[in-house]
Amino acid sequence: EVQLVESGGGSVQPGGSLRLSCAAFGFTFGGYSMAWVRQRPGKELEWVSGINSGGRTAIYADSVKGRFTISRDNVNEILYLQMNSLKVEDTAVYYCTDGGDWGRGTQVIVSS
Repeated sequence: EVQLVESGGGSVQPGGSLRLSCAAFGFTFGGYSMAWVRQRPGKELEWVSGINSGGRTAIYADSVKGRFTISRDNVNEILYLQMNSLKVEDTAVYYCTDGGDWGRGTQVIVSS
């Protein structure tokens, strides 16, 4: 059974940082591109960042470019999202996905 389990969310002040993790189970993690997607309060799902299977190519939404960094550990089968210079508008539930499977998400709240 495929499972994606996000963690690392929390409450932080504007300008702060968080590191999200997504542990993968039940599939060959290193064979898949992965992505982070978020859903802000009252908004639709928004793609945030993606990374190829080998971890060498990463792409970002304009809204997070230069502040967020996606990475992956294919040995331990974990996807990461380092989020720096957080803004109030980054408040959302963050999900990891392989394009077909989704985790339950982790809540990020950015507030002063």
